[in-house]
Amino acid sequence: MKHQKLLSYVRRAVEDYKMIDEGDKIAIGISGGKDSICTLLALADLRRFYPKKFEIEAVTVSLGFKNSDYSDIQTLCDKIGVNYTIVETDIGQIIFEERKEKNPCSLCSKMRKGALNDAAESLGCNKIALGHNKDDIVETFFMSLFFEGRINVFPPVSYLDRKKLYSIRPLMYVPENEVRSYIRKNEINIVKSPCPADGNTKRQEIKELISNLSKTYDNLDGKVFNAIQRSQIKGWNKNG
Repeated sequence: MKHQKLLSYVRRAVEDYKMIDEGDKIAIGISGGKDSICTLLALADLRRFYPKKFEIEAVTVSLGFKNSDYSDIQTLCDKIGVNYTIVETDIGQIIFEERKEKNPCSLCSKMRKGALNDAAESLGCNKIALGHNKDDIVETFFMSLFFEGRINVFPPVSYLDRKKLYSIRPLMYVPENEVRSYIRKNEINIVKSPCPADGNTKRQEIKELISNLSKTYDNLDGKVFNAIQRSQIKGWNKNG
């Protein structure tokens, strides 16, 4: 995927769901993976010409694993002129050593979001950009249906009243395979997740299920995504 195509996807999402306002300061959650890096590069470029002026900060919440190395992210941020903050935590130790969680993803997600929200607030940001792509949205819909028994998925824009922060998802129109292609073709270094549960999660189960169903049902993920946009799920109506 060419950079202009990535920007086109992101700008359409930003405009469809009014993600960016004049004077925003946006913290981009950087895990070091392909999605968060694409979000960083797209917003760094968008700020140069978007009619509503905004600032960005890059923030990584480190889980405290010994083999974590974010030096390539620092180099990238220096290159594109974005301030980079690493928040050191002991989340990994709490989940895998102290609590020995059998299903660690939910608790880890809550703790990481809490640390990211606190960092964004301390940096004076009013919004947080998360790197959820189009496939993530479809997978989350199925996870909610199969594991929680409800029809739900996170909205493109959400508001955390306690912190007075908005979360936005500028990558929401970008298919995961195009994110992967963009990273590969541009030879961008990503940070391999050091998490012991990586690749062995409920999300991975759903990803494989959708892949198998897609062999029988053409454009399944596209149809589900379009159904979500046409649904009454909170936050998905483009007209507010």
